Amino acid sequence: MNRGPRLTVRARLTLLYSGLFAVCGAIVVAVSYTLMARLAPQGQAQHAPASFLARCRSEQLSARPDEGILAKCDAYLRLLGAQHQRDLTLSHLLQYSLITLAVVIALAAILGWIAAGRALRPVHRITAAARAASEHNLSARVALRGPRDELRELAETFDEMLGRLQAAFEAQRQFIANASHELRTPLAVMRTTVDVALGNPDGTSGDVRVMAADIRAAVDHAEHLIGALLILARNERGLTVHEEIDLATVAEDVLDTADPGDRRVHATLEPAVISGDPVLAERLIANLVDNATRYNVAYGDIWISTRSAAGSSELTVANTGPVISSVDADRIFQPFQRLNDRISHDGSGLGLTIVASIAAIHGGTATARPRNDGGLSVTVTIPSTGTPAQRTGAQTDEQPAVPRPG
Repeated sequence: MNRGPRLTVRARLTLLYSGLFAVCGAIVVAVSYTLMARLAPQGQAQHAPASFLARCRSEQLSARPDEGILAKCDAYLRLLGAQHQRDLTLSHLLQYSLITLAVVIALAAILGWIAAGRALRPVHRITAAARAASEHNLSARVALRGPRDELRELAETFDEMLGRLQAAFEAQRQFIANASHELRTPLAVMRTTVDVALGNPDGTSGDVRVMAADIRAAVDHAEHLIGALLILARNERGLTVHEEIDLATVAEDVLDTADPGDRRVHATLEPAVISGDPVLAERLIANLVDNATRYNVAYGDIWISTRSAAGSSELTVANTGPVISSVDADRIFQPFQRLNDRISHDGSGLGLTIVASIAAIHGGTATARPRNDGGLSVTVTIPSTGTPAQRTGAQTDEQPAVPRPG
């Protein structure tokens, strides 16, 4: 059902301003009229009988008038004139006040319309910026100037929101482009392998097995990449499981199943209890251990430690390896970021991205810094839920545990 046109906010504000002014003006007129009406002359002119008025006229015409009667007549006439003048003044006061009030209300409506337009101008700019903004164009900004009032605060908040949205969309587009590129690599390997096998009519069963092995490796790489992408997509929905988890216990379980090869593992595990998803916590630690194993040197070292401090649980995994600059360490959590020394290694480039994502949905942070003698140290800090009973830190290695790496 079609409804009639509605008043705009500007029109409603104008009506509000005018209505308030009209009410206040009417109150002022009523008070003024009442005060003037109470200013009556001394005495009150009563309605005189006809005989008294006739006596006054006869005395005025008499050759020898009675002075007492004439004085009474004169007093009565003066009082009557004053009362008439008062009534006339009140009538003019009411008439001119109402006319003035009407004119001023009209003027107030005009000024209210102008003032409402100026007050709503920032809102119109915010509306225009919101209409101009879209997924493909988020560069529009209000950029409001003027006094720092509520409307400017609203405009600045809106600009900040657009900035965050723009950064999020750009990061999403870049992530999708990188993911598409990474997924093309195993597909290209499989296609090339199949084309080579089909183009060789003299191929043997050994060639077929080699082709199958290459295709299997490419499929495994694609499956690992897709699994990592699914974890990141799941983390976008936030944390859905809240259980008490001791990072020390999870780290022990991960180290029991990890294959560090010829690397030496040094574990110093103290209680570090958080609230979250046990599966994601295990994946976080497994990714850190796998990263420390992959990008290490032969017969290198891996340090892993957990502890609770200042209301937070802290997990640190460090490893020896090539020297890394601070700039490279700052961007290592970004998707598909492989440092120059890491290109030759297998991996999807999402391991530490998943670590940062899991830490974030648990309300924590992940930071990385290069070690002075080469390698990387990654620290994950998550708010604690409490400190369990003190227990003996586990040691996992052929050699004694060493202090936390520098």
